[in-house]
Amino acid sequence: MSARFEADYILETALPFEKAAATIAGEQSSGTFMAVPGETEALKARSAARVERIADLGALAGPALPGAAARDKSHRRARITISWPLANTGPSLPNILATVAGNLFELNCVAGLRLTDLRLPPELVAASPRPSFGVDGTRRLSGVEGRPMIGTIIKPSIGLSPEETAAMVDMLCTAGIDFIKDDELQADGAVCPFEARVRAVMPVIRRHAERTGRKVMYAFNLTGEVDEMRARHDLVLSEGGTCIMASANSIGLTGMLALRRHAQLPIHLHRNGWGYLSRHPALGFDYPAWSKLWRLAGADHMHVNGLNNKFCESDESVIASARSLLTPMTSENPAITMPVFSSGQTALQAFGTWQVLRRADLIFAAGGGIMAHPDGPAAGVRSIQDAWAAAMAGLTLEQAVGDSPALAAALRTFG
Repeated sequence: MSARFEADYILETALPFEKAAATIAGEQSSGTFMAVPGETEALKARSAARVERIADLGALAGPALPGAAARDKSHRRARITISWPLANTGPSLPNILATVAGNLFELNCVAGLRLTDLRLPPELVAASPRPSFGVDGTRRLSGVEGRPMIGTIIKPSIGLSPEETAAMVDMLCTAGIDFIKDDELQADGAVCPFEARVRAVMPVIRRHAERTGRKVMYAFNLTGEVDEMRARHDLVLSEGGTCIMASANSIGLTGMLALRRHAQLPIHLHRNGWGYLSRHPALGFDYPAWSKLWRLAGADHMHVNGLNNKFCESDESVIASARSLLTPMTSENPAITMPVFSSGQTALQAFGTWQVLRRADLIFAAGGGIMAHPDGPAAGVRSIQDAWAAAMAGLTLEQAVGDSPALAAALRTFG
């Protein structure tokens, strides 16, 4: 197996770049802190990581992280690329994660290290589960074509009974929603057990599907242990549901792989906890690198935050994340995942999102932007539908509000 996979990093160090990069490459392949007799030249040729490229990005005021070597010396930043033989790990996503993001962040030669991208060989992509539904399958199941899917989140997040949840779903289906999801905090608690919630919600969705000819997609949060997730998936499937949801950082790659291989429904993957992997600019992951592993593991939808969001992420980062999900892995196996825009979204963000993304293959999820609309949830849904239609037609927000009372009211409320 001659294929290799590559990882790009931003490195901060006080050491010469070549030495620091070689230390990382050795630690994450055949080497250790000093030479050992068994690491022969033949073994290194077969299994060692290689430093492929180094680009100096300039000087720093000091180390970003505590515990770095030579703290009293000048520090510099570089972009480095390291590659590994796929034979080291085989087509194993958990072991590739251990290789590209294992015991390297804590090396004392590292004063900052961020994994920014991965390039994975076609052999690995082909051997991975990948999304079973993605954009096309999600559109087929939801009956939504040519525009974004308009979605919302059950709120309050926790505390509603199954019957109260079903009543809210009834209201949202009447309002014309395309997609509803559980909050990530609601899985199988005593107040709203998973089975009871599914059995209360799905008759409502089926009734509205008979009325409209289109079934609203509800992402039931089945996050749990593997056997629990499989059983919960089977319940949703038997009740005619069309989506399940899981929290990536809670179930891990192995849990996700087990779920994908069992599932016959789209998997809506929530990224809660993303901040602890990414918020410090000198540590952790950029979303394009992190999400590629989950795409290969089979995520059909993934959250990317939203423009003008309630969190700390920049609009540039949000759009880069969405574009990365829509960029094919390979021509033979594109592994496209549908981006989910959420977090403080209203009709007003539709214009900016379309202007920079120029793609309608997304779920646009608004909680307060629908539920807090002054004229009610139906007007909230309509305001977002009208906003996206206007944006895609090339109109400005100011031009669009004249033809949409719902959008005009949204502007007064949220603008």
